[in-house]
Amino acid sequence: MEVNQECPGNLKRQLEKLFDASLRSTVPDNTRVKPVVTTSPLDRSGDYQCNNAMGLWSMIKGKDSQFKGPPAVGEALLNNLPASEMVDSISCSVTGPGFVNVVLSTKWMAKSIANMLIEGIDTWAPTPPVKRALVDFSSPNIAKEMHVGHLRPTVLGDTLARMLEFSKVEVLRRNHVGDWGTQFGMLIEYLFEKFPDTDSVTETAIGDLQSFYRKSKSKFDDDPDFKEKAQKAVVRLQGGDPIYRKAWAKICEVSRTEFSKVYQRLQIELEEKGESFYNPYIANVIGELDSKGLIEESEGARVIFLQGFKIPLIVVKSDGGFNYASTDLTALWYRLNEEKADWIIYVTDFSQKQHFDMFFKAARKAGWLPESDKAYPRVDHVDFGLVNGEDRKRFRTRASDVVRLVDLLDEAKTRSKTALIERGKDKEWTPEELDQTAEAVGYGAVKYADLKGNRTTGYTFDFDAMLSDKGNTAVYLLYAHARICSIIRKSGKDIDELKKTVELVLDHPEERALGLHLLRFAETVEEACTTLFPNVLCLYLYSLSERFTSFYSIHQVNGSPEEASRLLLCEATAIVMRKCFHLLGITPVYKI
Repeated sequence: MEVNQECPGNLKRQLEKLFDASLRSTVPDNTRVKPVVTTSPLDRSGDYQCNNAMGLWSMIKGKDSQFKGPPAVGEALLNNLPASEMVDSISCSVTGPGFVNVVLSTKWMAKSIANMLIEGIDTWAPTPPVKRALVDFSSPNIAKEMHVGHLRPTVLGDTLARMLEFSKVEVLRRNHVGDWGTQFGMLIEYLFEKFPDTDSVTETAIGDLQSFYRKSKSKFDDDPDFKEKAQKAVVRLQGGDPIYRKAWAKICEVSRTEFSKVYQRLQIELEEKGESFYNPYIANVIGELDSKGLIEESEGARVIFLQGFKIPLIVVKSDGGFNYASTDLTALWYRLNEEKADWIIYVTDFSQKQHFDMFFKAARKAGWLPESDKAYPRVDHVDFGLVNGEDRKRFRTRASDVVRLVDLLDEAKTRSKTALIERGKDKEWTPEELDQTAEAVGYGAVKYADLKGNRTTGYTFDFDAMLSDKGNTAVYLLYAHARICSIIRKSGKDIDELKKTVELVLDHPEERALGLHLLRFAETVEEACTTLFPNVLCLYLYSLSERFTSFYSIHQVNGSPEEASRLLLCEATAIVMRKCFHLLGITPVYKI
């Protein structure tokens, strides 16, 4: 059927197409009604349910209608459902106020999983209504080391990009670094004092970036002569003075080297287009906004007044300089007009929400974006809460410094390695295997702890909790995957051969429950992409491991009469788990 060809991995979408046809037959005069299909609650006798009956009844009651109430509408929707091999029509039912309970054909479910094993999990990828998306994430400031505060925007942005890429969307991964602020005046002057010959400046010479920044800031605050020189340095830098540009480029180069070390550890790819990149375009963009009558004078500054906000959006400061709003509006203009992005996603903390609300509204006022925030081209601000320490305040060191991200990752790897050694793995594995597993588990634990909760709330950073091998942690999930791989290995069977020759069956309730959850992978990824909440995928992955445990605790795999089929079910589970790990930026381990 056409429905199976267009969205072979997404059960909900396939059922929506069937119920759309049913709606056209049941209420032909109400063509705007869209099918409402959801997963069934645990207390309902179905896998999915269609919830249109009550809404339809409210529209047609009192009119010349053949129906006497919502249950009758539900019965008609079920009776008019087109024949499909995916639905076990005999087991479907209508309950309550017209809920249509849909039971999937177990044979069809098994066949769909078997097809995925042959054709690959990419056939289950969702298909969003966009071709090109831009994800703006991480965004550290030049001359400052990445700290724990950069963990969330970096990990969240990477996962959103990975999910969109899996969905066949071209993704532009952008790192909007802070490389053009007024702080560069003090940094450059301090650099000149320490290294009169800027050609001799190296990463080693500058040393600790955070320390370099603090010392320059301290001198800026305490030394009036230095402050004056720093302020003049900003003007010379922005005016294009080659000596100052060269010093600026050297500071940026050292920072990029430090950033790349963190990104390499986290296996994150980004293309930098910082604030400075958009600087040449700002004047023209401000001119365009002015020509549309959006910009007004206010207390010496040039601003855009926006309905619903008590303060205006300042686009040119009273001293004639540009600011974040100037740069962000210009970046948006560039991304829409030059990079042709359909969907632009900004990942920053919740404190910047008003800024994004204001400049998005200004862009709509300028006609750059449609009035509806769900229409394309579309912009979204993915905000998130803070990473807190055990005292529920911002996570810092005992000296009240922000925790460096490299130190946090080092600690995670060290603790993971210690736990593996305590389990005697140093006696079983080579040093390289021990180190690679400790890194995969340690870094994975940090990422997963960040991603598994609702991003809009903060969370408490707790190494002991995130490195536990029990509960909803990366360690538990990685171990579960390794156990599945061990089952397959110990069987001695050629899985690729089994895929071609063995029929997968789901005869027992636990097998069917596991199979159903596997088949819900595509709709889960689509939901996580659409809502921009990666924790939806984390919950799915944890539930998948739980369902596998329930299946495996009851049913023997190796040596059972159903061994071949159950090995295929194990393989399908491992494949889906690995894809989830990939989307979350976690490296799977195959033995533990």
